Amino acid sequence: MSDVRTCPTCGAKAKYKEKNGKVSFSAIQDEEALKKIGQMKKAMEKFKNKAEALEKELQKLKS
Repeated sequence: MSDVRTCPTCGAKAKYKEKNGKVSFSAIQDEEALKKIGQMKKAMEKFKNKAEALEKELQKLKS
């Protein structure tokens, strides 16, 4: 998921990326996009937690 931070150059909300020690910011066009990114992060976190719980249950059943 995208890491959203404040751009140090312009002060706007931007997607933060770090690759091979190089930091880059990519502008987010509007506040609606920022809200959608937040919603997607929450949904992915819920899915991840459910998947981990199912993996643990599967391990119990296998043993």
